[in-house]
Amino acid sequence: MVNVAVLIKQIIDIDQMKTDSEGKPILTGIPYRLENLSKNAIEAAVRIKEKYGGKVTGIIFGTEAGTSAMKESYAMGVDEGILITGYKGNNPQVTAKAILNYLKQIPFDLVILGDQSADSYTGMLPGLISAGLGIPLLGNANNIVVDGKTVRITQVGETENAEMESEMPAVVSVKQEINEPRLPPVLQIMAAGRKPIRTEKFEDLSAT
Repeated sequence: MVNVAVLIKQIIDIDQMKTDSEGKPILTGIPYRLENLSKNAIEAAVRIKEKYGGKVTGIIFGTEAGTSAMKESYAMGVDEGILITGYKGNNPQVTAKAILNYLKQIPFDLVILGDQSADSYTGMLPGLISAGLGIPLLGNANNIVVDGKTVRITQVGETENAEMESEMPAVVSVKQEINEPRLPPVLQIMAAGRKPIRTEKFEDLSAT
């Protein structure tokens, strides 16, 4: 069995954003949506569970609005969710500090997340999570294979791809090309709406 923690991001639905008379974006009233790379990370985590057994735990750090993203994650196959509230920003150091606090409380073999987020594009979070846990980072993966206690990935490079492997536990960041996220059936969506979400308040927003 392979237990996976998947880090999930909810962002403003940029496609529905409008501008005012001065060309500035209007942010009020815009709905949130599950980030595309988070869907890829969830799909990768669920496929590992389906192939090897185990459990997928989703973690979101942001606001109470993350409830809808977690329910969508449940519908895609996430087993249990932790919603950490108390933050509207996108400082990767603050995000890492909050997520690490909860990752250290749960058992996992892999931490899977997108290689960057659509609202900041820093690409820092995978490295910060890896360093904070003291475990290897396998980055920019477009394929993940588990063999016993070893995880292997195909890493996307600028000129060519490379094969990398590590003993678990490990952090894996994924590219959008890794998969095509599933569209859950109606019954799974309805069941997801009834599942409980563990909600925690993170108070310390200072950067590490």
